[in-house]
Amino acid sequence: MAVVHMKGNKVILRDLSVVDLDDLFYWNYEASDREHLKWNGPYYKRPSLGRQEFKEKFKADFTNIELDQPRKILIIEVDGRLIGTVNWYWEDEVTNWLSNGIVIFDSRYWSGGYGTEAFQLWTDYIFESMDVVRVGISTWSGNVRMMKLAEKIGMIEEGRIRKARIVDGKYYDSIKMGILREEWEQMKQKTP
Repeated sequence: MAVVHMKGNKVILRDLSVVDLDDLFYWNYEASDREHLKWNGPYYKRPSLGRQEFKEKFKADFTNIELDQPRKILIIEVDGRLIGTVNWYWEDEVTNWLSNGIVIFDSRYWSGGYGTEAFQLWTDYIFESMDVVRVGISTWSGNVRMMKLAEKIGMIEEGRIRKARIVDGKYYDSIKMGILREEWEQMKQKTP
């Protein structure tokens, strides 16, 4: 299998492996620092999974990888430690429209440029390895950090569905942001 391993100045994006599953389970169900759960889709009910069920859920992400297929999830690593993940999913495969996402589990790595670098590497990887017309995000208006991150890598707000999300009993807007391939290509030409 062709291994995906992208090294930035601060982070490494790499393939998910079976040894990562215990760390992923820890950050989602056991860590005392689970602040990320308050920001990463807090309006969805989180399934309560045991360790084995959790591992089974992720097994397809690394056991069925085709040699030349773009990855749907990569690990964000800093100094040999798993600190988060990036992923993507189809919004509409017919029109080549997908949404990508990022979660930094360890809050000690927030606001230090790790997420920005990882998300830029990830968005570049998607455009370079897939024939997509657009890449976007879906978030909620309370997640200002995610909106600023998307803006930093060139995405613009394209849609706002008012009062579409409820978090802690309060209504928030659903936000769609995105970047088109031609906009991404123009940005890449300007970057030395």
